This record gives sequence, structure tokens and C-alpha cells, in this order.
Amino acid sequence: MKAKLIRHDKVYSRDGNIIEVKVWEVETTSDKPHGYKYSLVYIVKGKRVIGYDNAEGKGDHIHYGDRKEPYRFESLEKLIEDFYMDIQRHKEEGL
Repeated sequence: MKAKLIRHDKVYSRDGNIIEVKVWEVETTSDKPHGYKYSLVYIVKGKRVIGYDNAEGKGDHIHYGDRKEPYRFESLEKLIEDFYMDIQRHKEEGL
């Protein structure tokens, strides 16, 4: 099965920040047991401050600046909700 792009949103804020969400449907593998490949990123002043992805061989994880943490994937809806909640928290508290 070839990867099928099922969602791609890219939003530029007035202050130049970027929110980009990309999700592909892929074959279920040990690396992607949920059958999705994804990349969600929040860029502020040209620098990634939050990123959710599951790059090949690295599993589901989150980047907060230079820090990386594992992420427990439950569903696409929860993934996107968690991502936007982190963005909101960053805006309010600076994470």
C-alpha cells in the first residue's frame, strides 16, 4: 500500500508563525501499528518549538524545542487535540 495523504493543513499567523499538520494512511507495521504516518509542527520565528511525528524507526514522539519525549498514540483525533493543546499552552505559559 502506498502512503495516502489524508490531511494537510498549513496556517500562517499574522506574526509569521506556522502550524502545519500532515497525516498519511500507511500499511500497519511494527513501527506504525496504528497505520498512520504523521508530522505536526508549530514554528515560531522560523524555529520549531513543538513537533509531533513518527519518523521511520523512531516511533511516536514529541519535540519540545530540543527535548524529545515519547508519545502514546490513541487516535488521530486525540493526536491533533493534544498538539493544539500544546500550542495553546506554549502561547499562555511558554511551555
